[in-house]
Order: sequence, then C-alpha cells, then structure tokens
Amino acid sequence: MPGPSRLAELLRDGRFVVTAELTSTNSADPEATWRLAEVLRGSVDAVNCTDNTGAHVHMSSLAAAHLLVEKGIEPIMQLTVRDRNRLALQADLLGAAALGVRNIVLMSGDDVTVGDHPEARRIYDIDSMQLIEVAAGMRDRGTYLSGRTLDQAPSFFIGAVENPFAPPLEFRPLRLQKKVRAGADFIQTQLVFDVPLFARFMSMVGDLGLTDKVFIIPSIGIPRSARGARFMREKVPGLHVPDSLVDRLEKTPPARQSQEGIQIAVELLNAVRQIPGVAGVHLIGIKWEEGVVQVAEAAGLLPRPTLSPLATVGGSR
Repeated sequence: MPGPSRLAELLRDGRFVVTAELTSTNSADPEATWRLAEVLRGSVDAVNCTDNTGAHVHMSSLAAAHLLVEKGIEPIMQLTVRDRNRLALQADLLGAAALGVRNIVLMSGDDVTVGDHPEARRIYDIDSMQLIEVAAGMRDRGTYLSGRTLDQAPSFFIGAVENPFAPPLEFRPLRLQKKVRAGADFIQTQLVFDVPLFARFMSMVGDLGLTDKVFIIPSIGIPRSARGARFMREKVPGLHVPDSLVDRLEKTPPARQSQEGIQIAVELLNAVRQIPGVAGVHLIGIKWEEGVVQVAEAAGLLPRPTLSPLATVGGSR
C-alpha cells in the first residue's frame, strides 16, 4: 500500500498547511464535482469531501473523494456515524483506501432534524470516538472491529473534529485528548470567529501536552454577507459569532460585503496562525470556492509548499 498522504508529510515536515471544504454537489455528473475542485487546485493542500453535511443529501463523500483522486487533488474524506452501522462504516473505510483515499475525518454528523429528511432514522451504532478506534485498528493492527484479520491494512491519516466553543469549555480539551488516545492524527475545529476564546482552548490543550501529539487545524469561515453572518450567529448550534463581526458587515455596503468578508477571514487567519500549536488552517467558504482562493492569496499562503524528495518525515505526531 502507498505510504502516508501528502498532507501527513507536510504536517510532519513542519509546514503550515491549508485545507478547504468542497461544496457538495447534487449532480450525477462527475464534471460538477471536478469543476468545483479545480478552482481549489494549487491553492490548498487537501480538500474535504463532506458526508451529507447539515443532514442534507448530497453526493457521497466516498464518491467525491475518489473523483478528486482521479484528478490528482488530495481529498480528505469525511465519514459520519449518523447514517451507517459498523459494518457499513468499515466497508466504506476499506473501500476508500482501495480507491486511493488516505486522509479521513471521522465525526458524529449533524442531527437529522436539521436536514431535509427529518424523519430519517438515526443509526449511531457506534459513536465517533469508537469509529476513530476502529479506523486506527484497521490501520495499525490490520483487523476489523470483530478481530478478523485484513488481507492488507489501509494506510490512513486519521482526523477528527472538535468544537472549542461548546460548553462546558473546560471539557473540550479533555474530549480532544480522548480522540488523540483513540488514534486521531489531526483535528479540524469548529469555525473560529472568537480568537481569544480559541487561544484559551489552545492554552488548555497545550497544558495537556497534546500539541506534541496531534496536529490542530482551526477552521476559518469566510462570511459572504451580513445576512450569512447573522444566520451563523443565530441558527448554527455550537458556533460563537461575536456581535462586533456581524455589526462590521452590516455597516458595509451590500456590494462590498463579500470583500469585507474576505478581509475578516484574512485577519482571523493571521491571528490564529500566531497561536502556539496551530498547524494550519481549514478554509470554509460556503458554496464559494473562489473565496477560499482569495483568502489564501491575500494571506500570503500562495504558492503552496512542495516537499523535497529528501525531506525527512517524522516527529511524534
């Protein structure tokens, strides 16, 4: 099997990475996915393929990730425990590895009540922490959860998610610690709009010694309008959007709000980059891949780094 992903190599080489979220498509035409991904080519190191984000049906993350592999764009495949039992989860993990997917992010998933099929049955056969352990067991021990041996173990770079802003705040670093112990190699966080609160979280994470064991990648949202910022502040659970940010966009003429959102994202990115333990950023422009590229360029993150063939890949994480 191929070795670690390029994302893993960049992080272990000490590079500041940039990842981004791909807009999920509702099209059976692969060109729809390729067109969106092509916008991000060269501006980010890897691209997240979401798994029915917001509990709305879209193309499967496994299919989208494979389509990116076909075009030479490195995917990060998200997988939730909401929609699958342990058999289906392990089958998709093994299938993803066979199709060239190396990076995975394992999570619970948004509840079905917030999506377009609120009557859908929740699965949650195992939780996200257990799924991390399952993926790590497949990779490190070459076995399924049942103990049955795999003919060939997958090579995964295992990611998880964490929300630094969900109360009780003191519990979040401890929850992250459990995910690291379960086998997580990197963490992508909830959107960061409150930098001081995130810095406090990172300080607690550092006190636990976790920044030497896991790569932490905060998410930076790119608000496109005052309306969008208000929606996130009022409707998205577990997300803290300061009133000052919404006020700033509301005071900006509508025609300039998207560019103001770019500037806000750049300022947030530069601020979190100074926090010890931050290994990169995950840029999210909702249905706005062009915004991701603009932020990466304005923040001086282009061109993206390349690894020397002689670069040493190592470290404790």
